[in-house]
Amino acid sequence: MYKYETHLHTFPVSLCARVSVREALEFYKKMEYDGVFITNHFINSNDHNYIDKTHEEKVDFYCSAFEEGLEIGKEIGIKVFFGIEFSHKGTDFLVYGLSKQWFLNHPEILEIGTNEKLDLMRKGGALIIQAHPFREASYISHIRLFPRKIDGVEIINANRTDEENAMAKLYADHYSLNYFAGSDNHVASKQKKLAGMCFEKPIESMEDFINKVKNDKAQIFTMVNE
Repeated sequence: MYKYETHLHTFPVSLCARVSVREALEFYKKMEYDGVFITNHFINSNDHNYIDKTHEEKVDFYCSAFEEGLEIGKEIGIKVFFGIEFSHKGTDFLVYGLSKQWFLNHPEILEIGTNEKLDLMRKGGALIIQAHPFREASYISHIRLFPRKIDGVEIINANRTDEENAMAKLYADHYSLNYFAGSDNHVASKQKKLAGMCFEKPIESMEDFINKVKNDKAQIFTMVNE
C-alpha cells in the first residue's frame, strides 16, 4: 500500500509548527511514505503574517512552503501535494484540489463567510474535509458542523482523543460522508502517533486523489512513530 500524510504544518507559514519543510519531508521519506499534502493554516488563520501585504503577496507567501516542498520532494524522492487548512473560530477545514492561481483569482475568499467560502471552493472543484470536528479547547466556544457543505470528515486525527475521533465517525456515518484521516503533524519526527490515507496504487495527481477518496478507493491507516 502507498501511504500519504494528508494533514501537515510547517514553519513559518504555520506559526504553530515547529519544523521546516525540509525537516518534515525528510521525516516522511524516512518513514517510507509515498507522499505528503502540505496543509498549512490559510491566510485568514495567520493574519499577523500578512499585515500591509497585497493579496498577491499574501498568496505568494502562503504557497512558498508548498513550492519549496516540491523542489525538496524531487531531490529526496517523495511526492508533495498542495492543500490548505482554513479556520473559522476554531472550526477547521482541509481543502484539496485548488491551485495557487485559483486563490490569486479569488481575493474575495478572505472576506466572505464560511458557508460562502465552502460553496465557492466546492464550485471550483475542491474536496473539502471537516478536520477534527469535535475538538475541544478553551478557545473554541462551541462545536460547529457543516454536513451539507463538505465531502468528508477527519474521523481519525492523530492529535485528538479517542472520544473526539469516535464522535467524528458518528457524524460521518449519520450524514454518509467520506472517511478521512491525518496526523495534524506540527513537529515532524516528534509526532508519536501518525494517521493518513493509503492506496493500492500511487496517487498520480490531485484529481486522482480526489476521485479515489470520493469513490471509496482510499483506506485509513494509523501507526506509531517509534
